[in-house]
Amino acid sequence: MKQLSSNPTAILAWFSEFREITTNTVNELARQCAVDYRIDAALFDSSQQQCYELAWSTAELLAAEESLKAIDESADELNKRLVLVFAAEAMVSLRDRLETVRLEMGLSLDALNELMNRTEIRTFRQEVMSSEYLHSTAKMMATSPENIARLSSGSLAISDDVAMLQDMFVKFAKNTVAPHAEHIHRHDLIIPEDEILKPLREMGVFGLSIPERFGGTAPDDRDDNLTMAVVTEALSEASLGAAGSLITRPEILSRALLAGGTEQQKEKWLPQIALGDPLCGIAITEPDYGSDVASLSLKGKKVEGGWLLNGAKTWCTFAGKAGLLMVVTRTDPDKSKGHKGLSLLLAEKPSYEGHDFIYEQENGGKLTGKAIPTIGYRGMHSFDLAFEDFFIPDANVIGEEEGLGKGFYYTMSGMMGGRLQTAARASGLMRAALNTAITYAEDRKVFNKPLIDYPLTGVKLTKMAARYTASRLLTYTIARIMDGGGGRMEASLIKLFACRSAEIIAREALQIHGGMGYAEETAVSRYFVDARVLSIFEGAEETLALKVIARSLLDEAIKQ
Repeated sequence: MKQLSSNPTAILAWFSEFREITTNTVNELARQCAVDYRIDAALFDSSQQQCYELAWSTAELLAAEESLKAIDESADELNKRLVLVFAAEAMVSLRDRLETVRLEMGLSLDALNELMNRTEIRTFRQEVMSSEYLHSTAKMMATSPENIARLSSGSLAISDDVAMLQDMFVKFAKNTVAPHAEHIHRHDLIIPEDEILKPLREMGVFGLSIPERFGGTAPDDRDDNLTMAVVTEALSEASLGAAGSLITRPEILSRALLAGGTEQQKEKWLPQIALGDPLCGIAITEPDYGSDVASLSLKGKKVEGGWLLNGAKTWCTFAGKAGLLMVVTRTDPDKSKGHKGLSLLLAEKPSYEGHDFIYEQENGGKLTGKAIPTIGYRGMHSFDLAFEDFFIPDANVIGEEEGLGKGFYYTMSGMMGGRLQTAARASGLMRAALNTAITYAEDRKVFNKPLIDYPLTGVKLTKMAARYTASRLLTYTIARIMDGGGGRMEASLIKLFACRSAEIIAREALQIHGGMGYAEETAVSRYFVDARVLSIFEGAEETLALKVIARSLLDEAIKQ
């Protein structure tokens, strides 16, 4: 086993064979879904199961590969073990998913079976998935939980400046956010201004995605997704709803402004957003369309000097507290134009503290908002919004006249960063749930000995930590790729993988707590309900897997 532990390159070579089989399967599915060298919509929709499984295969494959690449001689034994455990589990998942797809498509399983039945792979899996190996790894975690996924080199290595920033926000989250988290959740309160929002403004958290020339802290010549991920992760470990999601909306809006705004708009809005005054909300989703952005129908009617908005939006997080809303609006009445008829309009409004509000403009326009009761993710509140002849001046159309019809593209510019941020939010939540489970397993005695002394508990904890480690390593890796100008597909893959992982880990953490885990007084119950939202917002899991990842895979296969 030591030879395998010290040489992840050998295991990585096996995954290159999984990638070859996956690529072959994608190519064949593209061929079956193509008409005249283009993916046919009807054939694509009839292959949703295959597409979904291939999207997941691609995500898990990437997580395994990047985790193995991150391990070198300087990595400690605990993290080596966790990466190997994830790799062994990923092999089984890849086999099952690829087998399902290839059977459905009538393709041979010979190469897949030969790979999985290879003696060295069977020996590797037998050793790292043994109860003894998994349980002893859990005992290692219990003695140094702070070392999980904190590698000194490889993909997770960060600069001294970023490390200092990480420490600062970890301390703030622990000392300031965490003490308020349960109260905010239990009583469905808005994030408190003086205790959390004000100090975060002073720490510059709302300007992390805004270039320095506009009052933010990001470099002028590139994005800084890594810093964004580090800070988001730290805040989310204390509370997803009370702090971890605060940066997402200003990031999406600022990226949209940077992508399409005029210089005057950038100079006006970006410095204000960086200061957190006003706070931001994003109004995209509509009651009848969900993730189908291209079909949105909230109407903007051109009038002298601006636009009148009529229609409804839903799931607009922080819309009550926000003073500025980015509203995806259909400015072209011809719905056949789909996403090409959408524009981004900035709606200004007062900030409200409660669960509902009514804002009436002097010209008679009205915006009504009501918070949606939810099982978790409390603190920011998600609102239903109704616009009635709500006036927005021409100067508040992102890109002004040149931006009309380009709202979909500007929105997507922001969503890529939002998906990475969601993966970082998931990472913070996973870490909180995992550490809570480890602590409880050490403290709780059943039949006169601690839970962690039972092999099954150790197996669960190690598998949880292995999945968390892979997710965190991949999040940091993709942040770097995005900082270099790439990563559009990878951002979707990590969002898919990390959000489901958070749900799995939170579920197991609650299970380890037994009946106490189901009580609202325990933090793990909050992690459980908060985790459930991650696979829904910023692109629902199914839409992301099918319409973004799988479609991109097939389109690229056709090009090849």
